[in-house]
Amino acid sequence: MIRAAIAFFVLALLAVLFGAYGIAGLSVEVGKILLMVFLALAVLSFVGSLVTGRKTHLP
Repeated sequence: MIRAAIAFFVLALLAVLFGAYGIAGLSVEVGKILLMVFLALAVLSFVGSLVTGRKTHLP
């Protein structure tokens, strides 16, 4: 999900560079939404692991 947010921010930068301000604004908004969703899920996962006492297994 964080990759998608970064991709939309890069797309927005490229759109501004080429003068497509409508697409740039839309891409920034989608990127912000994806970033907020990612952060919310990360916090929920962290709090959930603290509450249950389970450790996550990293690959």
